[in-house]
Amino acid sequence: MAGILDAVNAVLASGEHKHILSVIKGFRNGAVYGAKIRFPHALVMTFLFRSGPLKDKIRAILEATYTHSRNLAIFVFAYKGLTSTLSWGESKSHQLHAFLSAFCAGFVIFGKYNKVNEQMNLYLLSRVVYGVAKLLVSKGIVPQPKADLFPWFAAILWGATLWLFEYEKSCLQPSLVSSMTYIYKDSDKWTSLRDFLIYNK
Repeated sequence: MAGILDAVNAVLASGEHKHILSVIKGFRNGAVYGAKIRFPHALVMTFLFRSGPLKDKIRAILEATYTHSRNLAIFVFAYKGLTSTLSWGESKSHQLHAFLSAFCAGFVIFGKYNKVNEQMNLYLLSRVVYGVAKLLVSKGIVPQPKADLFPWFAAILWGATLWLFEYEKSCLQPSLVSSMTYIYKDSDKWTSLRDFLIYNK
């Protein structure tokens, strides 16, 4: 057994087969990161907002964690595998390789609708839109604003969010509606000091 471990360590240390090993390590890191991110989120959201038997809650937490972890691991595996393939024999990869590889892997893996994929895609959407806006300014395509726009960004975002919640909540993601119902609507209901300060409803 020690001889096998020594041989494996020698291969890893040699730097040979770096592209293949990078794909495998990426799969591992995607799986671990997905589980680390999703499990606490699913745990908190399930116990805060989901009713039903404990067994069903535990199943929902584990299913969400598994889906997030699996999808992220497969995506990383596919992305790194595709970028390595596209840049095979070249001294460096091109920017287009990253986009095409992620485009193909994203279509296949995150293009399948489920609640976890929806949340992951929405998470990325907000950050990509924000990043593209900063990129346009940094490249000089859009002039640098003379005033601080962040307060306006926050004001428009929160104004639109609460308007949608109050009047068009069917357009919002269910988990957001649940959170906002707890904060904004359940705070209108109480009958005693107990359900005013200690216990909701």
